Amino acid sequence: MPEIDEEGYLIEPQDWSEEIAIEFARQENIVLTEEHWSAIRFMREYYAEHQIAPDARFVIKHLGQRNRLFELFPYGYVKQACKIAGMKRPRAWSTG
Repeated sequence: MPEIDEEGYLIEPQDWSEEIAIEFARQENIVLTEEHWSAIRFMREYYAEHQIAPDARFVIKHLGQRNRLFELFPYGYVKQACKIAGMKRPRAWSTG
């Protein structure tokens, strides 16, 4: 397992893999569905292009349903989606 910070986020997002995502999801009691993977892959592609985690509103738009993101990750975009997708913990955050 790659190095994580005190809150469980990857120190280096480039160390992420799908196996790590599965383990992080397991720790959050989430069974990843294709819809989860769609959000996670979108987040990873956005990160690769911009070197920052996407704002939740971009992921919501990608999924096409406003509330669906928060159904997939019920304890929050930052706490679950960003962690599972291998993002560093955002310092300031907007949920869109």
